[in-house]
Amino acid sequence: MGLYKLRPPMSGRMGTLRTLASIRGAALVEYGCMGHMLYGRVFLEQVGVVDACRLYSTHIDETDISLGDTGRLHRTIAEIIERDHPEIVFLLPSSVPTVIGTDLPAICRELQLDFPEVPLLPFGAGGFDVFGYQGVREALLLLVRTLPRQAEKTVQPTYNIIGSCADLFRFQADAEELVRIMEGAFGMRPLCILTSDTHVHDIEQMGGAHINLVIRREGEAAAQHLREQFGTPYLPARPYGIKGTLRWIEQIAELCGRQPNREFVQAETERAQGLLIPSRRVFQHIVRSHPEEATVSLGGHADVVEGILAYAREEFSLSPGVCWCDSPDMASTDIPYYTEDEWTRVVVAHKQGVLMASGEALKWSGRSLELQIGTPDVRWRLSPYDPPFVGFRGANHLAGLWLNTLLEQDED
Repeated sequence: MGLYKLRPPMSGRMGTLRTLASIRGAALVEYGCMGHMLYGRVFLEQVGVVDACRLYSTHIDETDISLGDTGRLHRTIAEIIERDHPEIVFLLPSSVPTVIGTDLPAICRELQLDFPEVPLLPFGAGGFDVFGYQGVREALLLLVRTLPRQAEKTVQPTYNIIGSCADLFRFQADAEELVRIMEGAFGMRPLCILTSDTHVHDIEQMGGAHINLVIRREGEAAAQHLREQFGTPYLPARPYGIKGTLRWIEQIAELCGRQPNREFVQAETERAQGLLIPSRRVFQHIVRSHPEEATVSLGGHADVVEGILAYAREEFSLSPGVCWCDSPDMASTDIPYYTEDEWTRVVVAHKQGVLMASGEALKWSGRSLELQIGTPDVRWRLSPYDPPFVGFRGANHLAGLWLNTLLEQDED
Protein backbone atom coordinates (compact mmCIF):
# COMPACT_ATOMS: atom_id res chain seq x y z
CA MET A 1 0.00 0.00 0.00
CA GLY A 2 1.32 3.42 -0.95
CA LEU A 3 1.54 6.60 1.08
CA TYR A 4 -1.42 9.00 1.08
CA LYS A 5 -1.88 12.53 2.37
CA LEU A 6 -5.55 11.75 2.96
CA ARG A 7 -7.42 8.50 3.47
CA PRO A 8 -6.23 5.62 1.28
CA PRO A 9 -8.62 4.10 -1.28
CA MET A 10 -11.07 1.53 0.01
CA SER A 11 -9.50 -1.92 0.11
CA GLY A 12 -11.19 -5.12 -0.96
CA ARG A 13 -11.53 -6.15 2.67
CA MET A 14 -13.29 -2.90 3.54
CA GLY A 15 -15.52 -3.24 0.50
CA THR A 16 -16.55 -6.69 1.70
CA LEU A 17 -17.14 -5.43 5.23
CA ARG A 18 -19.30 -2.54 4.03
CA THR A 19 -21.33 -4.98 1.94
CA LEU A 20 -21.96 -7.47 4.75
CA ALA A 21 -22.23 -5.22 7.81
CA SER A 22 -25.85 -4.19 7.22
CA ILE A 23 -27.25 -7.75 7.00
CA ARG A 24 -29.41 -8.53 10.02
CA GLY A 25 -29.43 -11.99 11.56
CA ALA A 26 -25.74 -12.56 10.79
CA ALA A 27 -22.46 -12.28 12.66
CA LEU A 28 -19.19 -11.32 11.00
CA VAL A 29 -15.82 -12.44 12.34
CA GLU A 30 -12.67 -10.85 11.02
CA TYR A 31 -9.68 -13.12 11.37
CA GLY A 32 -7.07 -10.48 11.92
CA CYS A 33 -5.88 -7.52 13.93
CA MET A 34 -8.46 -6.07 16.28
CA GLY A 35 -7.74 -2.47 15.24
CA HIS A 36 -9.09 -3.13 11.75
CA MET A 37 -12.59 -3.80 13.00
CA LEU A 38 -12.54 -0.85 15.42
CA TYR A 39 -11.94 1.57 12.55
CA GLY A 40 -14.41 -0.27 10.34
CA ARG A 41 -17.11 -0.11 13.00
CA VAL A 42 -16.67 3.66 13.41
CA PHE A 43 -17.17 4.20 9.68
CA LEU A 44 -20.30 2.04 9.64
CA GLU A 45 -21.82 3.83 12.61
CA GLN A 46 -20.94 7.16 11.01
CA VAL A 47 -22.97 6.35 7.87
CA GLY A 48 -25.93 5.01 9.85
CA VAL A 49 -25.41 1.23 9.87
CA VAL A 50 -26.58 0.19 13.34
CA ASP A 51 -28.41 -2.81 14.82
CA ALA A 52 -27.46 -4.97 11.87
CA CYS A 53 -24.72 -7.60 11.48
CA ARG A 54 -22.82 -8.30 14.70
CA LEU A 55 -19.14 -7.48 14.12
CA TYR A 56 -16.19 -9.18 15.84
CA SER A 57 -12.45 -9.56 15.45
CA THR A 58 -10.36 -12.48 16.71
CA HIS A 59 -7.10 -10.58 17.18
CA ILE A 60 -3.93 -12.43 16.16
CA ASP A 61 -0.43 -12.43 17.64
CA GLU A 62 3.03 -13.75 16.78
CA THR A 63 2.11 -17.34 17.68
CA ASP A 64 -0.87 -17.35 15.36
CA ILE A 65 1.29 -16.08 12.51
CA SER A 66 4.47 -18.09 13.03
CA LEU A 67 2.86 -21.41 14.01
CA GLY A 68 -0.36 -21.13 12.04
CA ASP A 69 -2.49 -21.50 15.15
CA THR A 70 -6.20 -20.93 14.41
CA GLY A 71 -7.51 -21.76 17.88
CA ARG A 72 -8.64 -18.18 18.44
CA LEU A 73 -10.95 -18.43 15.47
CA HIS A 74 -12.58 -21.62 16.78
CA ARG A 75 -13.08 -20.16 20.25
CA THR A 76 -14.48 -16.92 18.85
CA ILE A 77 -17.03 -18.66 16.65
CA ALA A 78 -18.08 -20.96 19.48
CA GLU A 79 -18.67 -18.03 21.83
CA ILE A 80 -20.60 -16.02 19.23
CA ILE A 81 -22.88 -18.92 18.34
CA GLU A 82 -23.60 -19.66 21.99
CA ARG A 83 -24.25 -16.03 22.92
CA ASP A 84 -25.82 -14.41 19.83
CA HIS A 85 -27.45 -17.36 18.01
CA PRO A 86 -26.80 -15.96 14.52
CA GLU A 87 -28.43 -17.45 11.43
CA ILE A 88 -25.04 -17.48 9.68
CA VAL A 89 -21.45 -16.50 10.45
CA PHE A 90 -19.46 -14.60 7.83
CA LEU A 91 -15.68 -14.90 8.05
CA LEU A 92 -13.49 -12.14 6.69
CA PRO A 93 -9.70 -12.38 6.36
CA SER A 94 -7.48 -9.42 7.09
CA SER A 95 -4.32 -8.68 5.16
CA VAL A 96 -1.92 -10.60 7.45
CA PRO A 97 -3.55 -14.06 7.14
CA THR A 98 -4.00 -13.44 3.41
CA VAL A 99 -0.35 -12.53 2.86
CA ILE A 100 0.96 -15.54 4.80
CA GLY A 101 -1.38 -17.86 2.91
CA THR A 102 -3.92 -18.87 5.54
CA ASP A 103 -6.54 -21.03 3.80
CA LEU A 104 -9.70 -19.65 5.38
CA PRO A 105 -12.14 -21.73 3.26
CA ALA A 106 -10.34 -24.94 4.30
CA ILE A 107 -10.41 -23.89 7.95
CA CYS A 108 -14.14 -23.17 7.67
CA ARG A 109 -14.79 -26.64 6.25
CA GLU A 110 -13.07 -28.14 9.28
CA LEU A 111 -14.82 -25.86 11.76
CA GLN A 112 -18.21 -26.48 10.16
CA LEU A 113 -18.15 -30.02 11.56
CA ASP A 114 -18.21 -28.53 15.07
CA PHE A 115 -21.05 -26.12 14.28
CA PRO A 116 -23.42 -28.02 11.99
CA GLU A 117 -26.43 -25.88 12.91
CA VAL A 118 -24.93 -22.55 11.77
CA PRO A 119 -23.42 -22.09 8.28
CA LEU A 120 -19.91 -20.62 8.15
CA LEU A 121 -19.32 -18.58 5.00
CA PRO A 122 -15.74 -17.41 4.26
CA PHE A 123 -15.08 -14.38 2.08
CA GLY A 124 -11.91 -13.29 0.30
CA ALA A 125 -10.51 -9.94 -0.85
CA GLY A 126 -8.21 -9.60 2.14
CA GLY A 127 -4.99 -8.86 0.28
CA PHE A 128 -3.36 -5.57 -0.60
CA ASP A 129 -3.89 -6.17 -4.32
CA VAL A 130 -7.70 -6.17 -4.24
CA PHE A 131 -9.48 -2.84 -4.77
CA GLY A 132 -12.59 -1.93 -2.80
CA TYR A 133 -15.27 -2.38 -5.43
CA GLN A 134 -13.90 -5.82 -6.29
CA GLY A 135 -14.59 -6.78 -2.70
CA VAL A 136 -18.16 -5.50 -3.07
CA ARG A 137 -18.64 -7.45 -6.30
CA GLU A 138 -17.28 -10.71 -4.89
CA ALA A 139 -19.30 -10.38 -1.69
CA LEU A 140 -22.58 -9.79 -3.54
CA LEU A 141 -21.88 -12.71 -5.85
CA LEU A 142 -21.00 -15.12 -3.04
CA LEU A 143 -24.14 -14.15 -1.11
CA VAL A 144 -26.47 -14.97 -4.02
CA ARG A 145 -24.57 -18.12 -4.90
CA THR A 146 -24.88 -19.44 -1.37
CA LEU A 147 -28.00 -18.23 0.40
CA PRO A 148 -31.03 -18.06 -1.96
CA ARG A 149 -33.23 -21.14 -1.88
CA GLN A 150 -35.31 -22.65 -4.66
CA ALA A 151 -38.62 -20.86 -4.64
CA GLU A 152 -41.67 -20.25 -6.78
CA LYS A 153 -42.30 -16.73 -7.96
CA THR A 154 -44.40 -14.76 -5.50
CA VAL A 155 -48.12 -14.50 -6.27
CA GLN A 156 -47.94 -10.71 -6.30
CA PRO A 157 -45.03 -9.33 -8.36
CA THR A 158 -41.96 -8.49 -6.28
CA TYR A 159 -38.40 -7.35 -6.90
CA ASN A 160 -34.92 -7.27 -5.39
CA ILE A 161 -32.57 -4.29 -5.28
CA ILE A 162 -28.96 -5.36 -5.72
CA GLY A 163 -26.03 -3.11 -4.84
CA SER A 164 -27.34 -0.80 -2.11
CA CYS A 165 -24.25 -1.00 0.11
CA ALA A 166 -22.73 1.17 2.80
CA ASP A 167 -19.76 2.26 0.70
CA LEU A 168 -21.98 4.49 -1.46
CA PHE A 169 -22.99 7.93 -0.22
CA ARG A 170 -26.72 8.29 0.62
CA PHE A 171 -27.20 4.57 -0.10
CA GLN A 172 -30.19 4.33 2.24
CA ALA A 173 -31.96 7.43 0.93
CA ASP A 174 -31.53 6.32 -2.68
CA ALA A 175 -32.90 2.85 -1.93
CA GLU A 176 -35.91 4.32 -0.14
CA GLU A 177 -36.72 6.51 -3.14
CA LEU A 178 -36.62 3.50 -5.45
CA VAL A 179 -38.89 1.56 -3.09
CA ARG A 180 -41.32 4.51 -3.02
CA ILE A 181 -41.44 4.70 -6.83
CA MET A 182 -41.87 0.94 -7.26
CA GLU A 183 -44.76 0.95 -4.80
CA GLY A 184 -46.47 3.88 -6.48
CA ALA A 185 -45.81 2.91 -10.10
CA PHE A 186 -46.28 -0.85 -9.90
CA GLY A 187 -47.69 -1.68 -6.47
CA MET A 188 -44.66 -3.91 -5.97
CA ARG A 189 -42.82 -4.55 -2.72
CA PRO A 190 -39.19 -5.62 -2.35
CA LEU A 191 -38.22 -9.11 -1.28
CA CYS A 192 -34.63 -8.10 -0.56
CA ILE A 193 -32.67 -4.85 -0.62
CA LEU A 194 -29.17 -6.24 -0.94
CA THR A 195 -27.61 -5.24 1.37
CA SER A 196 -28.61 -1.94 3.02
CA ASP A 197 -31.93 -3.08 4.46
CA THR A 198 -32.09 -6.86 4.58
CA HIS A 199 -32.15 -9.94 6.79
CA VAL A 200 -30.56 -13.29 6.08
CA HIS A 201 -34.09 -14.66 5.51
CA ASP A 202 -34.72 -12.00 2.84
CA ILE A 203 -31.65 -13.13 0.90
CA GLU A 204 -32.85 -16.72 1.08
CA GLN A 205 -36.11 -15.67 -0.64
CA MET A 206 -34.53 -13.69 -3.51
CA GLY A 207 -35.39 -16.39 -6.06
CA GLY A 208 -39.09 -15.56 -5.72
CA ALA A 209 -38.73 -12.06 -7.20
CA HIS A 210 -39.99 -11.14 -10.67
CA ILE A 211 -37.20 -8.69 -11.46
CA ASN A 212 -33.84 -7.62 -10.04
CA LEU A 213 -32.93 -3.93 -10.03
CA VAL A 214 -29.14 -3.61 -10.19
CA ILE A 215 -28.12 -0.12 -9.12
CA ARG A 216 -24.33 -0.49 -9.52
CA ARG A 217 -22.18 -2.44 -11.91
CA GLU A 218 -20.64 -4.56 -9.14
CA GLY A 219 -24.04 -6.22 -8.74
CA GLU A 220 -24.35 -7.43 -12.33
CA ALA A 221 -22.49 -10.69 -11.71
CA ALA A 222 -24.88 -11.48 -8.86
CA ALA A 223 -27.89 -10.62 -11.05
CA GLN A 224 -26.57 -12.82 -13.87
CA HIS A 225 -26.28 -15.73 -11.47
CA LEU A 226 -29.85 -15.19 -10.24
CA ARG A 227 -31.04 -15.08 -13.85
CA GLU A 228 -29.32 -18.38 -14.59
CA GLN A 229 -30.61 -20.04 -11.42
CA PHE A 230 -34.12 -18.61 -11.19
CA GLY A 231 -34.76 -17.08 -14.62
CA THR A 232 -35.14 -13.60 -13.12
CA PRO A 233 -34.59 -10.71 -15.55
CA TYR A 234 -32.58 -7.74 -14.33
CA LEU A 235 -32.20 -4.08 -15.11
CA PRO A 236 -28.78 -2.45 -14.57
CA ALA A 237 -29.47 1.26 -14.08
CA ARG A 238 -29.44 4.14 -11.61
CA PRO A 239 -32.33 6.52 -12.44
CA TYR A 240 -31.19 10.15 -12.30
CA GLY A 241 -33.33 13.08 -13.33
CA ILE A 242 -36.96 13.20 -14.40
CA LYS A 243 -36.38 11.83 -17.90
CA GLY A 244 -33.99 9.20 -16.58
CA THR A 245 -36.51 8.07 -13.99
CA LEU A 246 -39.28 7.84 -16.59
CA ARG A 247 -37.05 5.71 -18.82
CA TRP A 248 -36.24 3.49 -15.83
CA ILE A 249 -39.95 2.97 -15.11
CA GLU A 250 -40.68 2.11 -18.75
CA GLN A 251 -37.79 -0.40 -18.83
CA ILE A 252 -39.13 -2.10 -15.72
CA ALA A 253 -42.60 -2.22 -17.26
CA GLU A 254 -41.21 -3.90 -20.37
CA LEU A 255 -39.21 -6.48 -18.41
CA CYS A 256 -42.09 -7.27 -16.05
CA GLY A 257 -44.89 -7.10 -18.60
CA ARG A 258 -46.84 -4.73 -16.34
CA GLN A 259 -48.18 -1.31 -17.10
CA PRO A 260 -47.20 1.35 -14.55
CA ASN A 261 -49.81 3.36 -12.68
CA ARG A 262 -50.06 6.31 -15.05
CA GLU A 263 -51.76 8.52 -12.48
CA PHE A 264 -48.88 8.11 -10.04
CA VAL A 265 -46.23 8.60 -12.72
CA GLN A 266 -47.96 11.67 -14.12
CA ALA A 267 -48.46 13.20 -10.68
CA GLU A 268 -44.81 12.65 -9.73
CA THR A 269 -43.61 14.02 -13.06
CA GLU A 270 -45.79 17.12 -12.90
CA ARG A 271 -44.80 17.82 -9.32
CA ALA A 272 -41.07 17.48 -10.03
CA GLN A 273 -41.29 19.54 -13.22
CA GLY A 274 -43.47 22.16 -11.57
CA LEU A 275 -40.91 22.72 -8.85
CA LEU A 276 -38.20 23.12 -11.51
CA ILE A 277 -40.03 25.54 -13.83
CA PRO A 278 -38.87 28.76 -12.09
CA SER A 279 -35.28 27.52 -11.86
CA ARG A 280 -35.06 26.49 -15.53
CA ARG A 281 -35.23 30.14 -16.60
CA VAL A 282 -32.27 30.90 -14.34
CA PHE A 283 -30.32 27.93 -15.68
CA GLN A 284 -31.01 29.05 -19.24
CA HIS A 285 -29.73 32.53 -18.46
CA ILE A 286 -26.53 31.16 -16.93
CA VAL A 287 -25.93 28.81 -19.87
CA ARG A 288 -26.40 31.63 -22.41
CA SER A 289 -24.68 34.48 -20.58
CA HIS A 290 -22.02 32.68 -18.51
CA PRO A 291 -21.21 29.41 -20.29
CA GLU A 292 -17.87 29.16 -18.49
CA GLU A 293 -19.79 28.83 -15.20
CA ALA A 294 -22.44 26.40 -16.48
CA THR A 295 -20.32 23.31 -15.88
CA VAL A 296 -20.51 20.33 -13.56
CA SER A 297 -17.35 18.57 -12.36
CA LEU A 298 -17.85 15.23 -10.64
CA GLY A 299 -15.72 12.69 -8.80
CA GLY A 300 -16.85 9.42 -7.24
CA HIS A 301 -18.25 6.03 -8.15
CA ALA A 302 -18.37 5.72 -11.94
CA ASP A 303 -22.10 4.90 -12.08
CA VAL A 304 -22.95 7.88 -9.89
CA VAL A 305 -20.78 10.23 -11.92
CA GLU A 306 -22.20 9.00 -15.24
CA GLY A 307 -25.80 9.24 -14.05
CA ILE A 308 -25.59 12.71 -12.54
CA LEU A 309 -23.64 14.06 -15.51
CA ALA A 310 -26.24 12.70 -17.96
CA TYR A 311 -29.01 14.43 -16.00
CA ALA A 312 -27.15 17.75 -15.93
CA ARG A 313 -26.46 17.67 -19.66
CA GLU A 314 -29.82 16.32 -20.85
CA GLU A 315 -32.21 18.42 -18.78
CA PHE A 316 -30.25 21.61 -18.03
CA SER A 317 -27.68 21.83 -20.84
CA LEU A 318 -24.85 22.09 -18.32
CA SER A 319 -21.44 21.20 -19.72
CA PRO A 320 -19.14 18.52 -18.29
CA GLY A 321 -16.20 19.91 -16.37
CA VAL A 322 -13.48 17.61 -15.07
CA CYS A 323 -15.05 14.25 -14.24
CA TRP A 324 -13.30 11.25 -12.75
CA CYS A 325 -14.05 7.96 -11.00
CA ASP A 326 -12.45 6.43 -7.91
CA SER A 327 -11.70 2.96 -9.31
CA PRO A 328 -9.16 2.02 -12.01
CA ASP A 329 -11.38 -0.93 -12.99
CA MET A 330 -14.22 1.42 -13.96
CA ALA A 331 -12.23 4.03 -15.87
CA SER A 332 -13.33 5.05 -19.36
CA THR A 333 -12.35 7.65 -21.93
CA ASP A 334 -14.97 10.10 -20.67
CA ILE A 335 -14.54 9.34 -16.97
CA PRO A 336 -10.93 8.37 -16.18
CA TYR A 337 -9.60 7.15 -12.86
CA TYR A 338 -7.73 9.77 -10.83
CA THR A 339 -5.20 9.04 -8.13
CA GLU A 340 -5.06 11.15 -4.99
CA ASP A 341 -2.44 13.47 -6.49
CA GLU A 342 -4.55 13.96 -9.61
CA TRP A 343 -7.89 14.70 -7.96
CA THR A 344 -6.34 16.98 -5.35
CA ARG A 345 -4.89 19.10 -8.16
CA VAL A 346 -8.32 19.23 -9.80
CA VAL A 347 -10.20 20.41 -6.73
CA VAL A 348 -7.57 23.03 -5.93
CA ALA A 349 -7.64 24.38 -9.48
CA HIS A 350 -11.44 24.36 -9.76
CA LYS A 351 -12.72 27.93 -9.82
CA GLN A 352 -16.01 28.07 -11.75
CA GLY A 353 -19.03 25.85 -12.06
CA VAL A 354 -20.25 23.09 -9.76
CA LEU A 355 -17.87 20.62 -8.12
CA MET A 356 -19.35 17.47 -6.57
CA ALA A 357 -17.07 14.86 -5.00
CA SER A 358 -16.36 13.02 -1.77
CA GLY A 359 -16.80 14.73 1.58
CA GLU A 360 -13.09 14.44 2.17
CA ALA A 361 -12.23 16.20 -1.11
CA LEU A 362 -14.74 18.99 -0.54
CA LYS A 363 -13.62 19.67 3.02
CA TRP A 364 -9.95 19.55 2.09
CA SER A 365 -10.55 22.11 -0.68
CA GLY A 366 -12.72 24.33 1.51
CA ARG A 367 -15.98 23.77 -0.38
CA SER A 368 -19.52 23.14 0.77
CA LEU A 369 -20.24 19.64 1.97
CA GLU A 370 -23.76 19.96 0.56
CA LEU A 371 -22.23 19.00 -2.79
CA GLN A 372 -21.01 15.64 -1.56
CA ILE A 373 -21.81 12.60 -3.74
CA GLY A 374 -19.24 10.08 -2.54
CA THR A 375 -17.17 8.70 0.29
CA PRO A 376 -14.92 9.12 2.28
CA ASP A 377 -17.34 11.09 4.42
CA VAL A 378 -16.44 13.56 7.15
CA ARG A 379 -19.79 13.82 8.93
CA TRP A 380 -21.99 11.55 11.00
CA ARG A 381 -25.23 10.60 9.25
CA LEU A 382 -27.80 10.24 12.03
CA SER A 383 -30.92 11.46 10.24
CA PRO A 384 -33.11 8.95 8.35
CA TYR A 385 -34.61 11.81 6.32
CA ASP A 386 -31.71 12.82 4.06
CA PRO A 387 -32.86 13.58 0.49
CA PRO A 388 -31.87 11.10 -2.25
CA PHE A 389 -30.03 11.73 -5.49
CA VAL A 390 -32.00 9.25 -7.63
CA GLY A 391 -35.61 9.29 -8.73
CA PHE A 392 -38.05 12.20 -8.88
CA ARG A 393 -37.08 13.60 -5.50
CA GLY A 394 -33.40 13.26 -6.32
CA ALA A 395 -33.94 15.27 -9.49
CA ASN A 396 -35.23 18.24 -7.50
CA HIS A 397 -32.53 17.83 -4.87
CA LEU A 398 -29.68 17.92 -7.40
CA ALA A 399 -31.14 20.85 -9.34
CA GLY A 400 -31.45 22.87 -6.15
CA LEU A 401 -27.83 22.19 -5.22
CA TRP A 402 -26.59 23.23 -8.67
CA LEU A 403 -28.67 26.39 -8.88
CA ASN A 404 -27.72 27.69 -5.45
CA THR A 405 -24.05 26.95 -6.08
CA LEU A 406 -24.05 28.83 -9.39
CA LEU A 407 -25.92 31.80 -7.93
CA GLU A 408 -23.53 32.00 -4.97
CA GLN A 409 -20.62 32.17 -7.43
CA ASP A 410 -22.27 35.12 -9.20
CA GLU A 411 -22.60 36.92 -5.86
CA ASP A 412 -18.90 36.40 -5.18
